[in-house]
Amino acid sequence: MANQSYPVSETSLVPVGSHCILELYDCPTDLLNNLVFIRDSLQEAAKRAKSTLLKEITHQFHPYGVTALALLAESHISIHTWPETGYIAVDIFTCGQHTEPEAACKFLLQAFQARNHVLLNFPRGKLTPQLQKLEESFLVQASI
Repeated sequence: MANQSYPVSETSLVPVGSHCILELYDCPTDLLNNLVFIRDSLQEAAKRAKSTLLKEITHQFHPYGVTALALLAESHISIHTWPETGYIAVDIFTCGQHTEPEAACKFLLQAFQARNHVLLNFPRGKLTPQLQKLEESFLVQASI
């Protein structure tokens, strides 16, 4: 299969992708309700992840809040904001060995000026022995 992300001989050893869940806390409220800033940040995050942006969609909620989605050739990025609490929920799922979703997370942490954050990062598609129990399935990084 010429279009596989991983060589056939290695498919039992590697996941199909990486899934990052990024929680951003204590962000400036004005950034979280700025549709243009969020769209631009989404586009830059896709570049930083070394992924291919296929399409994006954004929605401004009233009185406040934004949802932005990027469809990637390698999967997706989503951003959901709650300006009233200074919180952002980010989901980045990328496939392939060339992608760097953690780089996108680092960029978003800086762009949204979060004072606190949690990053959960786990492989998708192939369970490794140490990830078979629920309490071991999330790897938490305190900082990037």
